[in-house]
Amino acid sequence: MRRILLATIGSLGDLHPYIAIAQALARRGQQPLIATAPEYRAEVEREGIAFFPVGPGFAHFGDYRALMEKLFDVRRGTEFLVREIVMPHLRTSYTDLAKAAEGADLLVSHPLTVVLPLIAELRKLPWAATVLSPLSLMSAYDPPLIAGVEWLHRLRRLGRAPYRLVFALLKLVSRRWEAPLRELRRELGLPPARGPALLDGQFSARLNLALFDPHLAAPQPDWPANLRITGAPLHDGALGDDERRALGAFLADGEPPLVFALGSSAVWVAGDFWNLAVEAAQRLRRRALLVTGRDTPPRLAAGLPAGIRAVPYVPYSRVFPRALAVIHQAGIGTLSQALRSGRPQLIVPFAFDQPDNARRFIGRYGNPFAAVGADANGRASIDWGVYGVPETFVIDRDGRIAYKLVGPITVDNLETALKPQLEKALAASR
Repeated sequence: MRRILLATIGSLGDLHPYIAIAQALARRGQQPLIATAPEYRAEVEREGIAFFPVGPGFAHFGDYRALMEKLFDVRRGTEFLVREIVMPHLRTSYTDLAKAAEGADLLVSHPLTVVLPLIAELRKLPWAATVLSPLSLMSAYDPPLIAGVEWLHRLRRLGRAPYRLVFALLKLVSRRWEAPLRELRRELGLPPARGPALLDGQFSARLNLALFDPHLAAPQPDWPANLRITGAPLHDGALGDDERRALGAFLADGEPPLVFALGSSAVWVAGDFWNLAVEAAQRLRRRALLVTGRDTPPRLAAGLPAGIRAVPYVPYSRVFPRALAVIHQAGIGTLSQALRSGRPQLIVPFAFDQPDNARRFIGRYGNPFAAVGADANGRASIDWGVYGVPETFVIDRDGRIAYKLVGPITVDNLETALKPQLEKALAASR
């Protein structure tokens, strides 16, 4: 039996993959230990996994909503994360992780546990690095869509040179941000790192694990050596008995609902998202389930209409397959669960890796719409006789409505109704 330390930091989206890995290791007879923020002790120990707290914890930073608002600032969020959260607390994290690593046979790092490689280097322990999304690989051959500078992605048609220049600039910026980490290395008697800890310096010479599904990114020549795409390790949190019964009753009480979910971080900066979700469900005449977060006041208008329910948390693997459609932010864990559900998706990315994950989803599965229009005053809907959504129209060569299908397209009505009408319209246009 080997003792394997899994270190992570961040939201539930940064914790759940490592719980899934720890559970798989335990089933194989290994002894996993998760080291992360003290607030997650109950979440980890509930799954029968050993836990070690790593400071300073979220409480140190005060109001959590204010913290999330700073982190989700598209222009300054990443800098705030590195310079105000990670770097000032390196010694606390190092002390705690050094204790957690005592007796470990293998260390496994998260992109933000930047002191764990130092412990591996000092103690000559084997170390495996992990990344959660393709964005972390920063490939010039498969350039990411970076939040806040989306225009940069258009330069990919000029070849790899523009992105190599951008990545070089990012290394210079990261080097300035990481000055406290370089100082800690010197204090520990370690030689200079080969690159910024948040970029190419985060990878292990022994093993690197990409914890996302292979259809989101293919191996590239500039990926780190010894990297394996594992697929997404997924874990769902638990519901209480009353929560489980109430959820089951709602799902069984009518047609499949629209499910609106923003993961565990974007819920704190949702703004008017939930009120807009309620409005959209009402206009579509659909039931809806709003997953607003365990600790997040939903800020909903007083009272919810019939058929619309707000809940703090649901296990995505149980609910997404029963949705009419899933509306989500494309956090890598949420996206992975939505893909497995096989349900239609509408993606509303906020920040970090979410725009790039959304772009990769569209690149892999395609955009089903040739064009998207808006009917701001509802006049077109009246002219077309729209009274429910979805509705599908077959338009003939003269611009007249040849056929209208009310409701979702299914395998049955595609073959028995829609295809014959399409063939009829095409024949008439010849």
